[in-house]
Amino acid sequence: MTKSSLNFEPGRSAPLYRCRVLVVGSGAAGLNCAEQLRLAGVDDVAVISTRRLGGTSYRSGSDKQTYYKLSNFGDTLDGPMEMAHSLFDGGAMDGGLAYIESLYSLPAFYHLVEIGVPFPSNRYGAFVGYKTDHDPRQRATSAGPKTSRYMVEKELLRLKSLGVPVLDGLTAVRLVTAGRRVLGLVALDENRSEDDPALGLTVFQAGAVVLATGGPGELYAVSVYPAGQVSLHGAALEAGAAAVNLGESQFGLASTRFRWNLSGTYQQVIPAYFSLGPDGRRRDFLAGWYRSLPELAGAVFLKGYQWPFHVNRLDNFGSSLVDLAVGAETESGRRVFLDFTRNPARPGESFDLDSLPPEALNYLNRSGARQADPYRRLRHMNPESIAIYAEHGIDLREPLEAAVCFQHNNGGLKVNADWETDLAGLFAAGELAGTHGVTRPGGAALNSGQVGGFRIARCLAGRRDELAGRRPAAPFQAALREVYRTSRAMLASDREQGRWRRLIQERMSAAAGFRREPERVRAARREAEADRRRLESAPPGAAGRRNLARAWETRNLVLTQLAFLKSIDAYLQSGGGSRGSGLVLAEAAVPGARRVELVGGRSLCFRPERPGDRRLRVAVSGPAFTTSLEEVAPLPRDESWFETVWADWKAGRTCGGGKRRRR
Repeated sequence: MTKSSLNFEPGRSAPLYRCRVLVVGSGAAGLNCAEQLRLAGVDDVAVISTRRLGGTSYRSGSDKQTYYKLSNFGDTLDGPMEMAHSLFDGGAMDGGLAYIESLYSLPAFYHLVEIGVPFPSNRYGAFVGYKTDHDPRQRATSAGPKTSRYMVEKELLRLKSLGVPVLDGLTAVRLVTAGRRVLGLVALDENRSEDDPALGLTVFQAGAVVLATGGPGELYAVSVYPAGQVSLHGAALEAGAAAVNLGESQFGLASTRFRWNLSGTYQQVIPAYFSLGPDGRRRDFLAGWYRSLPELAGAVFLKGYQWPFHVNRLDNFGSSLVDLAVGAETESGRRVFLDFTRNPARPGESFDLDSLPPEALNYLNRSGARQADPYRRLRHMNPESIAIYAEHGIDLREPLEAAVCFQHNNGGLKVNADWETDLAGLFAAGELAGTHGVTRPGGAALNSGQVGGFRIARCLAGRRDELAGRRPAAPFQAALREVYRTSRAMLASDREQGRWRRLIQERMSAAAGFRREPERVRAARREAEADRRRLESAPPGAAGRRNLARAWETRNLVLTQLAFLKSIDAYLQSGGGSRGSGLVLAEAAVPGARRVELVGGRSLCFRPERPGDRRLRVAVSGPAFTTSLEEVAPLPRDESWFETVWADWKAGRTCGGGKRRRR
């Protein structure tokens, strides 16, 4: 990477960095992508990040954070197309991407093993799997609660050994384009002094840009993402990229004081749930949602690997009623807690492990987890899940506050088989890449993030010679002038960015959470459109230069909320119904409404998904944020013949990005 400067106004210049490939984001996906690029022979790669250890990969997890891959131990029968079906059958996923993620799952996994991520193996060396949510096989594996943190730590060591620079304190704010090609970006350098006449503006010129900035956790008020996680959906759309499946998110139970997913063992030990009202009165509220104590306890157990809320798990008093019950309590102003020192209770019944449903009883028996209370069962099965809370000053023998939180967005920027967006030279990896459909197996996101890095490296290795060279200065100067003028307006604005951000978060949690009402979504979309119109005349205010990056992040969130709400509204207005983590509420009198019977003669009515919609996804195209319904590509029929593949491979025709570089 070389450094110079670029004048953009009389007396003002900004530092100019040049590299072949710029990776934005220092999570597991971005760091792996940078490593794979270097290993593929692409030199001059750089990584920039707002906070090097501040993202979801490093600061999020669960009881045993899952990595999803092909099962390859014992006599388990599995294959790439079998796993591709598990990904694709969740609905609205591109078939080619499902197949690629399946094919690359083992190479990506064994690369993590090679660099030192401590996945457990048995005495034969087999990496034994377990069953996770939406998983018909035992494809899940884990290195414990900190799986993705280990991935980040090991990748940082690898990049250091490879000489790849990782620059911290840089917030990307504007992509620089010429026509439909990305040339680089403008970032704010928070390391520069307060009196910098260029306000910290910095230019990166690159042959290709990889966005790996995660999901927009700050979009919702009730979120399990690390605080401050914004991503770059809005900026990418504004530059002309497209996004898909933005309305397909995961919502699940998580603790709120320390943001952590309460999945897996946290539920399988069957803790008690209770709520507290403003008057301090305690209520075992789940007793009013299930017909018996064994049914209640069985549903809590299943929440372990049926963790995200899912509309298909409401029938027959299923596990997703737990999420609905928690949501009803919090919406009424009560606070919900898990109590690991107490088994569930229901008037007139006593808790007995032997009365549990067979699946739960067999699991606990095989795990040797017949201890008297949930805390002791948890300590026996997964002491690391207790330790992670202790590291944050929380004793799980005390009540743990929880809520149904925004946890992951399955959509993102629209990418092809090489993870390239429809803007030439702009790639997306990790959660920002819209590779998933409506539902996905647990741990598929970690796998997808790693596979994306392999595919991007494979593509750009074939374009290596195209990545070098200088780009014209004019587009960068124009972008700098525009960002500078907007930054000055932010410094003068009285529209406090923190308050604007909170309004966005409250609107999204109310209208676009796991329970959705079409009219409420449409009203929120109109408010989001008004927000965007205000950006030019009254941008988010920055209280001093040190707050300028946060104001730009809030500006990005204004655009991101509009894209999300337009995507959800377009789906609902087309007649789309409940699917995944999105429950579309309906009145009983609405034609076609589906009814789920609840305890006490109550019922829940919602709009069901139409079977044909499983092949459809909603696209949002920038910069006008227009929406359209697209049919996804089916799973491919791969009947390749070795001799022809070998010939194509030697000629460089099998690499989507161009001719393969011989090493």
